[in-house]
Amino acid sequence: MIPLHDDTPTTRKPVVTVGLIVACVGIFLWQWGLSDRESLHAALQYGFLPRAFFDGQSVFASGLPPWPTTALTYQFMHGGWWHLISNMLYLWVFGNNIEDTLGHGKYLLFYLVCGVLAAGAQGLSTPDSILPMIGASGAVSGVLGAYIVLFPRANVLVLIPLVIFFWTTRIPALIVLGLWFLFQFVQATGETGEGGVAFWAHVGGFVAGMILIFVFRGKRPPAEPPHPPRRHKLIPDSGK
Repeated sequence: MIPLHDDTPTTRKPVVTVGLIVACVGIFLWQWGLSDRESLHAALQYGFLPRAFFDGQSVFASGLPPWPTTALTYQFMHGGWWHLISNMLYLWVFGNNIEDTLGHGKYLLFYLVCGVLAAGAQGLSTPDSILPMIGASGAVSGVLGAYIVLFPRANVLVLIPLVIFFWTTRIPALIVLGLWFLFQFVQATGETGEGGVAFWAHVGGFVAGMILIFVFRGKRPPAEPPHPPRRHKLIPDSGK
């Protein structure tokens, strides 16, 4: 299921969400212009390396950023176009509502803290790893965790590919995000060794978001979103 839109109303412009997307896209375009060797060096320099983080020092050459900063810098780098697009799509669909609930400043802090805790969760699963982890998915997972707490009954318009057709329908956020989290958890617990996807970062970020939203939100209740009837639409896979 690919989320396209939700029906939760907002009153604030999502300036932080847009800013985060612009930052991630801009940094990825910078990465895209690097040579393979330069790209690897950038990942090692700004990506999150569990061994370096927990040992409190760099495991590579001198001149790299202080090890704690990589728990932040890794959140703005991506390993490919699909990695970037999928993260930014989820952030766009769900981030504006969390920003609207928390306010711009709290939301930015919430996002970054979730990303740091997601890195910690992944690091604890492979503390001796020197493979750099990059991507906004840990922080975005925190946004999803907050959304499922605040707006479980909100309807999410999702795109479901069916062979040569795209089927669109509205599904409650509790189901969309609940299934997403279940998939991440199953993948994380079923991993043997180090894989190519930081599933524990997704799990850790999601759980962090579910908990931290109560700390950051305070006593302000979320708005009740409208719930229009579900609509189904078959769209031929014609590229339009």
